Amino acid sequence: MIIRSISSSKLKKLIFPLSLSAYTHKNPIPNSSPPILENVYIQNPAKTLVPPFLFSFRNYSTPIKIQSLPVSRDGNFEESISDVVCPGCGVKMQDSDQKQPGYFIKPCVKPPNYKTPINKNPVADEPEISFSLKRGLLNEDVEHENQENVEKPGQKGEKPVVCARCHSLRHYGKVKDPSVENLLPDFDFDHTVGRRLMSSSGARTVVLMVVDASDFDGSFPRKVAQLVSRTIEENSQAWKEGKSGNVPRMVLVVTKIDLLPSSLSPTRLEHWVRTRAREGGAIKLTSVHMVSAVRDWGVKNLIDDVVGLAGPRGHIWAVGAQNAGKSTLINAIGKCSGGNLSHLTEAPVPGTTLGILRVEGVLPRNAKLFDTPGLLHPHQISTRLTRDEQKLVHISKELKPRTYRIKVGHSVHIGGLMRLDVEELSVDSVYVTVWASPLIPLHMGRTENVSTMLEEHFGRQLQPPIGEGRSEELGKWLKREFHVDGNMWDSSSVDIAASGLGWFAIGLKGDAKLGVWTYDGVDVIVRNALLPNRSYDFEVAGFTVSKIVSTADRSSNKQRRDEKKRKLSDSTAEKPAKPSSVDVASTTC
Repeated sequence: MIIRSISSSKLKKLIFPLSLSAYTHKNPIPNSSPPILENVYIQNPAKTLVPPFLFSFRNYSTPIKIQSLPVSRDGNFEESISDVVCPGCGVKMQDSDQKQPGYFIKPCVKPPNYKTPINKNPVADEPEISFSLKRGLLNEDVEHENQENVEKPGQKGEKPVVCARCHSLRHYGKVKDPSVENLLPDFDFDHTVGRRLMSSSGARTVVLMVVDASDFDGSFPRKVAQLVSRTIEENSQAWKEGKSGNVPRMVLVVTKIDLLPSSLSPTRLEHWVRTRAREGGAIKLTSVHMVSAVRDWGVKNLIDDVVGLAGPRGHIWAVGAQNAGKSTLINAIGKCSGGNLSHLTEAPVPGTTLGILRVEGVLPRNAKLFDTPGLLHPHQISTRLTRDEQKLVHISKELKPRTYRIKVGHSVHIGGLMRLDVEELSVDSVYVTVWASPLIPLHMGRTENVSTMLEEHFGRQLQPPIGEGRSEELGKWLKREFHVDGNMWDSSSVDIAASGLGWFAIGLKGDAKLGVWTYDGVDVIVRNALLPNRSYDFEVAGFTVSKIVSTADRSSNKQRRDEKKRKLSDSTAEKPAKPSSVDVASTTC
């Protein structure tokens, strides 16, 4: 009654001091509370609560602002934060905002008998019950066999919980929300990994430089090789002077060798790799390994070498360019070593790993293996392409040669990304072998018609790029000149490679002046031939047989037919109607 007789302004002054203190009660709040307590729900009344009067003065129309979570790419290098990092990509996990990196949904708890194996042994097709079944012999054998094969509930290890991005990459092969990728800071290799590699104290360090065999020069981490080589020299000198010097070991791992032709000699490949690595800045290599993580080639030898170099408490760092195969290699190491299986996310998408991932239990004793985010190489043309265009450039099967025998004044296109012009020759012709993804269409024709190719076929028959006007978004189309020479016709002598795409292998006995066209900023180099062999069957002039070319031809033919019909209908409509003639003689009486 007193509350009803007092005005709201006086009531506010009366209860405001009470709202600053807390009180404890042990009896449930009765249902006869004022209407302002209608939305207050009390689950455990025997606790210290804030007086309910505060709820009446809250402005519910003002939305609560959720602050953006701090995003880091340091991963779980420190053991204290290992429980909040995605085991697939290394990003810090959170379940509060799905528009932020690392968002995940906690799975519901499954009962023990969830997905219990079902006995699917076929029943014998017999017209009547056999004597062996009556004696129980068949039942005993079947039951004994089932008890060995049927897996007990909970025997299989549970799959780790990963972020929504890793789940989408594993099951659908694409990033769920590409806009979230822009919220991630750039990976600073010098700050996160470089300073640990340069440290003169701490655990023994082994650096695994992972390089893609199908794009060696484009994926070779030159800055890392120069950094580690410089650190080896400095720490070795300090160790000789009696100071603390942790000398890192640098191991070059060439992955995806299953993509190279099986006819390639391993000895020739290793000699070629060591030569290119030395020119790239890796002057202090400890060892070189040729590995195929998909087929488990050379993984066992790599494990034995790394374990011997790292020791019982060493740190092994897997470093390389984006999509070089680091995560796939670490998963293969975990499978072959017999230790704990790693669950790193594998996908043919550049930049799958987002933070440093510490993988324990894979190598024996207390050695720790770290997976690092891929290094961004802007000189690779694949970094400028869209996801659909990257699928065309990506090499997933063994490379096959496509060879042309051409003369001066002819050009060869690799899609709409690279072109080779034969400008001058000291001989009659030259052999040009293209090593690139079989999904990319090729074209060989006269150099005088290249302007027509650029205007009419780039983005259509010549893909990637995909779509009209897409080539202008990739950059400026520039030319570079190269003078090459060879001493044999039977095999290729020189490669002209574009980072992230493929290469032309040149075979001739003489000298040649070649012009190479590609987009500005793409790294184009001349090197000794990696694959000297060429195709037995030569390609003919024009477009190569490709699904892209046939689809573009059908589309262009349909467009021409529609244009022809439109012009025909327009000409028919514009033609004036002839006046009808009347026979006067027939109309008179």
